[in-house]
Amino acid sequence: MKRLPLQQLDHQFINNDWVPSRGERRLAVTNPYREETIAEVSAGHPDDVEDAVAAARRALPAWRALSGTERAVYLEGFADGLARRRDELIRLSSTNNGKVLAEAGIDLDDAIACYRYYAGQARALDRRQGRLVELEMEGVEARCYHDPVGVVGLITPWNFPLVTSAWKLAPALAAGCTAVLKPSEVTPLPERALAEIALETRLPAGVLNLLFGDGEGIGAPLAAHPAIDKVSFTGSNRVGESVMRTAAERTADVSLELGGKSPILVMEDADPVQAADWVMAGLYFNAGQICSATSRLIVHETIAEPLYDALTARIDALVLGDPLEEATDMGPLTSARQRESVHAYLAIAEQQGLRAVRDASHRKLPERGYFVAPTLYRDVPTHSRLWREEIFGPVLCARSVASEQEAIELANDSDFGLAATVVSGDGERAQRIGRQLQAGSIWYNSEQLVLPETGWGGFKRSGIGRELGPWGLSAYLAVKHLVGPS
Repeated sequence: MKRLPLQQLDHQFINNDWVPSRGERRLAVTNPYREETIAEVSAGHPDDVEDAVAAARRALPAWRALSGTERAVYLEGFADGLARRRDELIRLSSTNNGKVLAEAGIDLDDAIACYRYYAGQARALDRRQGRLVELEMEGVEARCYHDPVGVVGLITPWNFPLVTSAWKLAPALAAGCTAVLKPSEVTPLPERALAEIALETRLPAGVLNLLFGDGEGIGAPLAAHPAIDKVSFTGSNRVGESVMRTAAERTADVSLELGGKSPILVMEDADPVQAADWVMAGLYFNAGQICSATSRLIVHETIAEPLYDALTARIDALVLGDPLEEATDMGPLTSARQRESVHAYLAIAEQQGLRAVRDASHRKLPERGYFVAPTLYRDVPTHSRLWREEIFGPVLCARSVASEQEAIELANDSDFGLAATVVSGDGERAQRIGRQLQAGSIWYNSEQLVLPETGWGGFKRSGIGRELGPWGLSAYLAVKHLVGPS
């Protein structure tokens, strides 16, 4: 069979034009199920960044001069454009990322809802401008305004294509910022649609610039560029902390959404069967490649055994395979590199003699694809790296506790604080426990619901700032007051 030529992503979207990248290095873009290269993408070059930032800087005065209502029209255009491409992008995301079709569909709907939400926020911003501030001093008037922070650099990860870019790009454009967006070089294919939609909606040139490339070619020079007023980054702590150090050298604003090691607490009054469903949803969605994965199971000792039994049945029932098949429950990890990273943790587990309720010995993996068997370890020591570090794979670690207070203390004993889930037969008790947890998003008696109206971000090493909700818009605004005689 004659093979089609590989798709080449060797052009950058700058100033509403596709221009050749200055970078000569090429990176393989893979299908993680078939383990084959499906495209090549430019690694980028610092000169690409120079051109894109210059375009964004030129576009800024006219874009920020528009009203929020005028900017909202373009945001609705992004939502409409994604909705028109929904089926195509779902399959493309599954092919490039490895997530199953149903999960890719949730991603698309999340992105569409995000653009529509920030269209509304842009319109509401007009009504907030110039509001009077209550003052104690007589004869003086103060009005509050919200200005865009300027040109922003947006760097997104590979686990949620189009979603994390929407969480950054939509509020940035709503606020009146112009943007240089760097999607992950691992999953660049779905993100290309954003440039196509920008042209369809006649977004003014330079407002959105899309640069393909890796950290060396695009990410690092973008974070360091003196004309970038703010950097918003989602990804690992190692890279995020490097972005922060770079931004600190010029006192640039940063937002960081980093790692997590989130707990799910199952109390003794919970239904173990229902609890098992929420544990599964919190860990094995997207093959565990979620920053909010509740990968630490903290279960009351009186309910531990029936919960392990329920989890065992569910893990065994998971169908691993082609993410494009409707019957598949879990696809491969997104890259060979990520599978190697998870395997390194599994090797540590073996060295430490961790007790596996379920692991690769309990199932046959598909013959191809970067698969890792859904794994459950019980009674994991709190000093184990598997208990304390983000694995980013389908590996659940569990411990039993004897009391509510012990569960809370164990949940909070972490370097991270991104998310948590509480399961209890008493909703008020679950909420009371949730209030004592150190995390940005806490679900009780529920699967993980991420809503455009609620904030997203974490405590401790999980990051700085919040995305989504009105806080996501505020991240791209600078507050200004005009004060004078009344």
